[in-house]
Amino acid sequence: MEEKNRVLRVAELNFAIKQLLESNVPLLWVRGEISNLVRAASGHWYFSLKDDQAQVRCVMFRHKNQLLREPIANGQLVEVLAVATLYEQRGDFQLTVEQMRPAGLGILYEQFERLKQLLESEGLFAAARKRALPAFPRRIGIVTSPQAAALRDVLTTLKLRLPSVPVLLYPAPVQGTGSAEKIASAIQIANRRAECDVLILCRGGGSIEDLWAFNEEIVARAIAASDIPIVSGVGHETDFTIADFAADERAPTPTAAAQRVAPDRHALLGSMRDKAQHLERTQRNRLQNAMQALDYLQRRLVHPAQQLQRRAQQLDQLQQRLQRAFTHRKQQQHWQWQSLVQRLRAAGSDFARLRDQQANLAQRLNKAMRAVQAQRAGRVENLAQHLILLDPKQVLARGYSLVQDANGSVVSDAGQLAVGAELRITFAKGWARTEVKERGEL
Repeated sequence: MEEKNRVLRVAELNFAIKQLLESNVPLLWVRGEISNLVRAASGHWYFSLKDDQAQVRCVMFRHKNQLLREPIANGQLVEVLAVATLYEQRGDFQLTVEQMRPAGLGILYEQFERLKQLLESEGLFAAARKRALPAFPRRIGIVTSPQAAALRDVLTTLKLRLPSVPVLLYPAPVQGTGSAEKIASAIQIANRRAECDVLILCRGGGSIEDLWAFNEEIVARAIAASDIPIVSGVGHETDFTIADFAADERAPTPTAAAQRVAPDRHALLGSMRDKAQHLERTQRNRLQNAMQALDYLQRRLVHPAQQLQRRAQQLDQLQQRLQRAFTHRKQQQHWQWQSLVQRLRAAGSDFARLRDQQANLAQRLNKAMRAVQAQRAGRVENLAQHLILLDPKQVLARGYSLVQDANGSVVSDAGQLAVGAELRITFAKGWARTEVKERGEL
């Protein structure tokens, strides 16, 4: 109740309505006729959009209207992208305009995007199908209107850059009804004649309607089917057409297209001068190096007689070195022989001593072997006696016997037997089978 009975100030009301509008009405396009246009000193534009039934106030701020390429005037039918808002100081409902275009451009833009997507899906814009432009064209073709102002700029640029190359004009209107078909026909004629190495599509700047011929499908397909590389020089740098995407290369302006297809004569001449100077320096350096090498070889060149004399001296030196080496080797062998003779003589005196020592060691070895053999024989005989004493047959021979049950186990306790059990008794000679009749304990 307190909220309903609250009294608002006008500023609060206008602010609340402004917030309500801006939060609930999206950014939208509105079509209407411009009226009451005022260009303020601040650069902002104030005007009304109207139709036959209503009107609405609009404002387009300076930083937005400076982006428009075409001037506007009262009575012009336009489409604006705007935000619905409220001017709080006066409580006026108005549109804050973000973009503006002549009425009908929205349809053109939609047609542009549909065709662009279609041709792109077919691969007409693929980088793989685009061809490189010739570095030095023999003839340059231009598809444009003979009355086009951009044609003079292109011809002037080509004349300054490469005046020796002929330029062929394939006339076609670049604006108006039927212009797209005639542009496509001019491209086809240039391909049939095969008179030039590269084609320039030439058209100066303008509105989207002025450039629309270069957005037609027939022109794009003629460009894609061309055997001659094509450079698109249509409009200003910010203008894009379907022809730009289909062409082998896009230039931002017609003049830039001319600069792209024709190398700069002055730059080429300068480059040739630089290469000639470099070649001259290289040849001069090679000649100087060859002359120095020749001087060096001349200094090394010796008369054959001098060569023979030098070789003879080298031969004498080698002979002397061989003689000295032979003598030195002979002396070394003589010294080695004398050393061996002395060592043999010294070894002869020790031979008898070594022989006596060997005989003594042999006697000691035989004596030790006999002693070990006798010791081992006595031990073996002792072990044999123990084995004889442990032989079970010897025990049986003294009157004892071996009792086994039916499983073959030795019976040592009468308590293990049951009356009626069969037993096997082994004697010193033979065995017998018996049955338990009675059992007792000791």
